[in-house]
Parts: sequence; structure tokens; C-alpha cells
Amino acid sequence: QVQLVESGGGLVQAGGSLRLSCAASGLTFSSYTMGWFRQVPGKEREFVAVISHSGGNTWYSNSVKGRFTIARDNAKSTVYLEMNSLNPEDTALYYCAAKFMRPLDVSRPAQYNYWGQGTQVTVSS
Repeated sequence: QVQLVESGGGLVQAGGSLRLSCAASGLTFSSYTMGWFRQVPGKEREFVAVISHSGGNTWYSNSVKGRFTIARDNAKSTVYLEMNSLNPEDTALYYCAAKFMRPLDVSRPAQYNYWGQGTQVTVSS
């Protein structure tokens, strides 16, 4: 079955960096658009960044543009999220998601077929 396993979360001070990874199995990774979303308790899941199945196109939320970078390695079936200049507002549970080919709206969580279990990122001030 399809599995998405996130790793790399943790506690970091404001201004610091983290790199998240999401290893996929059970699917033809190169056929899937991959995304990162985040969620804090009491709020809806929020779009962070998405990369097309080929890696040729990327999309970012305004809140992370210029600070976060999404990348993928199709040979390793892994997608990454490099996060720099972190601030306390970035604190959340970060999820990896997969959508076969391209969603109509890359920012909508409901468009995605598969989800990981999440990795916690906590940024202290």
C-alpha cells in the first residue's frame, strides 16, 4: 500500500533552519505531484509548498515564499522541504501529500490522494 513517511522535524530557535524529508513507497513516485501542508490545533490544514511530478514547477504560499524551498529526487522517491529563517508562526505539524498527476488547485488539501502522518516543527522565540 502507499506510504508517505515524513522526518526531519524538531525544535529550533527563531532564525534557524530545518530540512524535512518525505519518503514515498507503494506508488509510481514520478507520476505524483507532491506537496507540503501544515496544521496547528484548531485551524485548517494550510498549503505550504507543492512541486510538480517532474520537478519542473513549484508553488509556494506567500507566507513561506523566499524562505522555504521544495525539491524532489524521483530516483529516491523522496520530496524535501528546506526551511530557512524560521519564525514562531511556522510552528505546526507538517504533512506530506501526494496527488496523481496534477491537482486542479495545488493549494487545496482535498485534492490530494495520500497523506503522511506528519512531523512536528516547533520554533522558539
